[in-house]
Amino acid sequence: MQFHFLEIFPKTPSYDFVGKRRLFVTMSLIVNACVLLWCVPAIHGLNFGVDFAGGTEIQVKFAQHPDLNKVDQALKRAGFPSETAQAFGPPAENSYIIRVGRIALMNPADAEHARAALAAAFPKQVLKDFHFDPEIGDKIDVTFQEPVDTAALQKAVVESGVKVGEGRELALKPGQNDYTLITQGISDKMQKALEAEFGESGVTVQRVEYVGPQVGRQLQIQGLKALLYAMAMITLYVGLRFDFRFAPGVVIALVHDAIVTLGYFALFGREFNLTSLAAVLTVIGYSVNDTVVVYDRMRENQHKYKGRDLPGIVNLSINEMLGRTILTSGVTALSLVGLIIYARGTAVWDFAVAMLIGILSGTYSTWYIASPMTIWLDELLRKRAIKAGGKPGGRPASRAPHQAPAV
Repeated sequence: MQFHFLEIFPKTPSYDFVGKRRLFVTMSLIVNACVLLWCVPAIHGLNFGVDFAGGTEIQVKFAQHPDLNKVDQALKRAGFPSETAQAFGPPAENSYIIRVGRIALMNPADAEHARAALAAAFPKQVLKDFHFDPEIGDKIDVTFQEPVDTAALQKAVVESGVKVGEGRELALKPGQNDYTLITQGISDKMQKALEAEFGESGVTVQRVEYVGPQVGRQLQIQGLKALLYAMAMITLYVGLRFDFRFAPGVVIALVHDAIVTLGYFALFGREFNLTSLAAVLTVIGYSVNDTVVVYDRMRENQHKYKGRDLPGIVNLSINEMLGRTILTSGVTALSLVGLIIYARGTAVWDFAVAMLIGILSGTYSTWYIASPMTIWLDELLRKRAIKAGGKPGGRPASRAPHQAPAV
């Protein structure tokens, strides 16, 4: 039995990738510089979502399929900044996740009224600590010398004129009477704004989650660390599997792909959140996969064509793996195109678009970033070896820099 395989190129093509490396590297440097400048907050910056910038995420359910433009207008009239709405769950459920920027309905004056009310309501328990952070907003942390009833605590604050949505006891330290009060306001205000547009029975707030700015900054730092750790481990893997002369090209290519993917979110003002960070990390992993495959063929051809120059080996290796690259990248891109077409308006749409851009960038960077960097580093090491009076090592440059060896 004989198997037949799909071949994009019946014969190995002879495209001159290496010969055009200076042109494409220059273009890539310009594009990367423009993206980085655009990402500077003073110029434009990334549109950080609730995960990184802090804010409120609210899940609402509509009685009928809503007009998102009307949702947007209703929330803006209510004073909610930078809101975004995305479908959540099956379309028939009409559920949406609405993310709004940080908005605190309680000010320091309200917090002072609540402190005075608590001190007056619980003189025997002694209010030891009262903490309200205007940056976090809508939350009060208190500590008493003696235990107090949570319901009575909440009632005292409400009587001071501050509405409380939830009060709970915190078990931070044994024997320490810590309590937190989450004030009511954001969910009620949003529900009233939506009810004014869609009717009282037309919308229901199902879930509210708060992310403080401090938590958002921590997530930004952790996300950056994740990117750096991923690149460091990939560099170590490439150095051990091949040669550390190959590693710098991989690192530069990965940085290029990450910047290009970030460029999508920056240029189009799309929300950058944890899902977007996952897309960047996925792009990095996918990009290095294609690069490693080409590098592996380069290593095989170095042994097969001893005495040939490295640029010719690189050119031949890329051409030999061109069909495989087009097939694997093309199949992955097709699945992403399906998501882009049918998942518009959902949480995965930006992920799919970013992944598609990243796949195209990753394929490009293998040809015109990682490979040229490997060639230039090899040439630099040869020149240094010659200046030092030693042997240049490796293969003599018997062919033109961009000419593929004869097969």
